[in-house]
Amino acid sequence: MPPFEIKAEIPAASAEAAGELLSEIGVQNWTVLEDALARRAWIVGIFPAEGEARARFGELKPLLPAAPLGEPSVVPLADSDWRDSYKIHFKPWRFGRLHWVPVWERGKYEVPAGHAVLWLDPGLAFGTGNHETTRLCIERLVDLEAKAGRPPGGAEARVIDAGCGSGILALSAALLGFGNVAGFDLDPEAVRVSLENAALNGLAGRVSFFAADLASGLGGPPAGIVLANIQADILVRNARVLTSAVAPRGSLILGGILGAERDAVRAAFAAVAPGWQSDSRELGEWADLLLIRPA
Repeated sequence: MPPFEIKAEIPAASAEAAGELLSEIGVQNWTVLEDALARRAWIVGIFPAEGEARARFGELKPLLPAAPLGEPSVVPLADSDWRDSYKIHFKPWRFGRLHWVPVWERGKYEVPAGHAVLWLDPGLAFGTGNHETTRLCIERLVDLEAKAGRPPGGAEARVIDAGCGSGILALSAALLGFGNVAGFDLDPEAVRVSLENAALNGLAGRVSFFAADLASGLGGPPAGIVLANIQADILVRNARVLTSAVAPRGSLILGGILGAERDAVRAAFAAVAPGWQSDSRELGEWADLLLIRPA
């Protein structure tokens, strides 16, 4: 018998929290698909039988951060269909000279001279850069590199991706020419996936990935750029830890912030880091926060 796909649309704003939930509770067979351009998201599961699919969805539904938008669809899938069903939701995108492209487009996607590409497999866990919060952080990183050029050695060259997930931010930094890049995550599975993405892009050994919480992960020398695409409440609780990890004249890039949460996050960081420059952008329902430490 063919496997069955069960698929339910969820509010786009809840997609990141839904993905974190799946990681936290360790459920199998489920993933979150997102289309950032269309601002839509789905929770999708693959199961050997229709009855099992519906039963597992019934167990998961009350745990979701937001109620699904209607009833789920349940359809049988041919072997080739279920292996490739997620591909329709992921398209290449770029910002500046950096491109993020599904790996199955390798060989036919043209990369302009002087540009760099990060190949991604959306079948891997923890995201593919398609979410607004990831894009906002990546755009900041590209802008910083474009304004300063390839950074010199020392603290200004060091980049830390706090809560690395799939490693996309850290790997993007390496592709932009930053030579001292590290990423860490509390979940060892995220570290494993980051290492897989590094190998997929020929970046194995170029970025250091390790398992750690925020306090221990940021406990080393200060960095020229610290990225933390997590969520607003965690950012606020760890504002002092995050700002302490930034070198003089360095940048702190914060993501995972809903637009409605931005002012509260900005205020929390202003309280522990007075005098820092700040800027913010919006994409959809999400916002970022760029903080620059004085000399």
